[in-house]
Amino acid sequence: MKNKVKILREGKNMTQAELAEKSGLSLRTVQRIEAGTVPKGFTLKAIAGILETDPENLISADEEKSSVDRAKLINLSALLGLIIPFGGVIFPLILTYKTEDPGSKELGKNIVSVQIILAVVVSVLMIISPFIQKLLAVKIPLFLVFLIAFLCAKLFVIIKNGICLNTKNDLCIKLKTSFL
Repeated sequence: MKNKVKILREGKNMTQAELAEKSGLSLRTVQRIEAGTVPKGFTLKAIAGILETDPENLISADEEKSSVDRAKLINLSALLGLIIPFGGVIFPLILTYKTEDPGSKELGKNIVSVQIILAVVVSVLMIISPFIQKLLAVKIPLFLVFLIAFLCAKLFVIIKNGICLNTKNDLCIKLKTSFL
């Protein structure tokens, strides 16, 4: 599959050297972009201006898809929190900060933020559950009720966000502001 920059350049009957000269970029930069490097900032605007298109049109859908794929992996790594205590925070956090793509990094931060809130809530509930159990004189261990409810909520959040990432390329369950 051809690069969008190459397709537009060839559509205007320009060589790589002509595009480089008109845009004020080096020939090597144009070659790298056509080889698959994603242009950013000034380079993106310069090439878009010469090719008479919007900068957004030069960034392929594959880049957006890879961003969402990485976010799906981060979301699925939160499932480790069902097995390992705080694994739903630690593993997604590691994957988020190891990624270079700003889009998937932002989605990852939102995923981790929700997982942190869930972990804090269950931790507090687990700590106060014996006191609530004694206060209410309940015979069944309340910490098990809280733990099962937490696991179900965590699973629901992961599945719901996974479905939304597949359909809308965005998260359904996220905080209004990420604190990471």
